[in-house]
Amino acid sequence: MSKKIKKIIYTVLTLSFMVAWVWAAIEPLDYDDWLLENILVFILIGLIFFTGRYFEFSILSYTFITIFMILHVIGSHYTYAEVPWGVTLGEWLGTERNMYDRLVHLLFGVLFVYPVREMSVRIAKTKGFWGYFVPFMIISSFAGFYEIVEWVAASVVDPEAGAAFLGSQGDIWDAQKDMLLAIVGSLGTLFIVMMVHIIFNRDFYHEFKESFKLAKNDEPMGEVELEKMIKNNL
Repeated sequence: MSKKIKKIIYTVLTLSFMVAWVWAAIEPLDYDDWLLENILVFILIGLIFFTGRYFEFSILSYTFITIFMILHVIGSHYTYAEVPWGVTLGEWLGTERNMYDRLVHLLFGVLFVYPVREMSVRIAKTKGFWGYFVPFMIISSFAGFYEIVEWVAASVVDPEAGAAFLGSQGDIWDAQKDMLLAIVGSLGTLFIVMMVHIIFNRDFYHEFKESFKLAKNDEPMGEVELEKMIKNNL
């Protein structure tokens, strides 16, 4: 793909997010909740622009990240428990609960596991089985970590803003269900990626098998590694 086409796509993705963000910033339903939700936005956008010079994601990864961030800022505008589309989704699923937050947690797994896999494969050089297991575990960890962040943030801010930020809607198992959806979403994407590799990568099974073999110069860590470090410093 030419640099010109990539630049156009990057511009479209950036403008799409900016339009959504500006819209979401205009008279949000709960300003304090909007501010809390956008901490994630500011951090992620900052990381993308800061690291972009050193690590360029694929257009597919950037597209997935942009879609998720647009969905997130929509939730920040209404608060996740009040998004109109969530009510409709809840009706389709036969519940009175606003299901927008459930949808976004599911799509977090669906959309973010691919960029994480791309980083895992390209930076950590994970191969075969580990190219799927490592990103799955990272997304699972992020899902759990975010629930902890929500709990901490909700406990230190104004109670009303904290309740809006949590968006549990009275469900005592809200955090566990959100984590489960993110895990299921990531598994779905990884399954599709694996099917694509099985179909188009002739070396898939060989790479999968080889990923379980140790290098010839491999040694145990723990006390063996500690002993070598001590000897090297004497």
